[in-house]
Amino acid sequence: MTRFLALLLALLTVTLPARAADDISAVSRSVVRVVTVAMVDGEVVGFGHGSGIAISPTRIVTNAHVVESAARYPGNVALGVVPSEGQKSYAAKLIAIDTERDLALIEMTEGRVPAAAVYSGPIESGVDVVALGYPGNVDLATARSAADYITPRTPVRSEGNVSNRQLVEGVDSLVHTAKISRGNSGGPLVDQCGRVVGINAAITRADEGDSPFAFAISTRELARFLADANQPYSSIGTPCLSMAEADARDRAALDADARKAAEANAAKEEAAARDRQLRQERADEEALAARENRIALAGVLFVIGALSAGAGLMFHGQENARNAKIAGAAGAALILAAAVVFITRPDAHAEPPAEKAKPVFADAPTVAEGQFLCTIRADRSRITVSSTTDVPMKVAANGCVNDRTQYAQGADGHWQRILVPNDDATVTVASLDPTGKEYRVERYLLDADTMTRAREIRAGVTLKSCTADPDALAGLATQQEAIRAVLPASPNERLVYQCQKAAASAAAPAP
Repeated sequence: MTRFLALLLALLTVTLPARAADDISAVSRSVVRVVTVAMVDGEVVGFGHGSGIAISPTRIVTNAHVVESAARYPGNVALGVVPSEGQKSYAAKLIAIDTERDLALIEMTEGRVPAAAVYSGPIESGVDVVALGYPGNVDLATARSAADYITPRTPVRSEGNVSNRQLVEGVDSLVHTAKISRGNSGGPLVDQCGRVVGINAAITRADEGDSPFAFAISTRELARFLADANQPYSSIGTPCLSMAEADARDRAALDADARKAAEANAAKEEAAARDRQLRQERADEEALAARENRIALAGVLFVIGALSAGAGLMFHGQENARNAKIAGAAGAALILAAAVVFITRPDAHAEPPAEKAKPVFADAPTVAEGQFLCTIRADRSRITVSSTTDVPMKVAANGCVNDRTQYAQGADGHWQRILVPNDDATVTVASLDPTGKEYRVERYLLDADTMTRAREIRAGVTLKSCTADPDALAGLATQQEAIRAVLPASPNERLVYQCQKAAASAAAPAP
C-alpha cells in the first residue's frame, strides 16, 4: 500500500508527443485524471478514477460522484490529480461538493495546471462539441499496471454535437452525442474554441441497438456551484469563430475601414479643391481689378501728359520758351510714365496660390509617443480565453511601454514584445503599430515541450527594463524572432485594439 501511494504521488517520467496548437489541444492541457485510493488498516480496498478540468491553476472541477468516497471517509480515502502532461502526479484535497448538482471542487496541494475558460454564452442545438477525459474502456485496453493510471497522458477526445437542453433530476444539462464512458465523469465538454460548455456526468444505456447519448451538467449550474464555493474563474461569452473566420472578418473590417478612410480622404480632397477654387477666383478678381486700375492710371497719366504737351505747344506759340520747356518736359514724362504703367499692367489671371509647406522633422520618432487608451475591436478579434477590458498604455519614442517594458521593432515595422512566463504555459505576442493607432495581442497556448523551448530561448537575453542601447535592442529583436520560429503558424487567440490619445492620468500597466 505504501508503495502504491508513493507511486500515486511520485515523479513520473514520460515522453509526450508534440501537439498542434489547436484549441482542443490547448484545453487538453487543463484536463486531469482524478484518482481516489481507499485504505483500511493499511490495505487498499478500493481504487477509483474519473476526469476533471482545471478552473484555476491549482483547483479542479469534477463530478461529486467521482470524489464522494473522499467526502464520506476523509481519513481513509486519498485524492490524487494526474495532469495531462509533465512528469508528476499530485495529492489533492476536497474543497467543496454538491451532490445534487453532482459537482465537486478539489485543490492540488502542489503543482500547477493551465486553467480553462468557461463559455457563458448561449448554446444552440446542433453545435459541435468535444468531450475530453479518461474513459475507462480505453484504460482497460491500454493499462498494464497501476502506474498507467497515474502517469500523465493526453486525454481522449470524442466529437459530437449538442442535441438539446434538459432538466435531469432538476439539474440543467446538455444532451449530446460525443461518445463517453465511465472514467469521463467530471471531464469537460468543450466547444470548438476550447471553452468549457459542460461537465460530463452520465450516459444512456445502448440496449438492443439504441443509440447512446451523454449528459453534461450545464455551465449555468457550474457557475452557481463555483459562486457558492467563492471560486473565481475565467468566463467568456463571445461566439466561437475559427481562425479562418476571424481572419475573414478582420479583412472585411480592414476593407470597411479602408473604404471609410478613402471616402474621408476624398471628401477632404473635394473640400480642399473647392477651397483652392475659391481662392483662385478671389485671386483672379484681385488680379483683374489691379489690371484695370493700372490701365485706368495709364490713361489718366496719358491724358495729363497730352494736356501738358499741348500746353507746351501753346507756350511755344506765345514765345514763352521757359514755360514751353517745362510743360513739354512734363507732358513727355507723363506720357512715358503712362506707357510704362500700361506695359507693366498685371495679367488678368493670377497664379494658383501656393500650398503651405508641411514641416519636415529630421529626427521624427519611429513609434508614436504619448498616452493611449486602446479599446477592443471585436469585429477584428478572435476571443477565446481572455477578458477584453480597455488597455491604457504610455509609449515612448524608443518603444518603451509604461516606463518598464521594452518593445523591439520587427521586420514588419511594428514594435513587439514576446512574453514567455515561467508559470503559465502561454506565450503572448504584443505588438504596437508605429502610428499608435493599433495594439494587437496574440496568445499561443502551448504544450510543455514547446513552452520549454521558448523559455530556453528567452533565457538567452536578460533585458529586464527599457533601454536605448542599440546592441541590447538588436539582441532583443533577434531573440524574439527566434521565439517566433518555435511558435505555431497561428495563435489560439487574437485581440485587436483600436487606440487613441488619452489623458496622462489614464496610463496603467499593460503587457
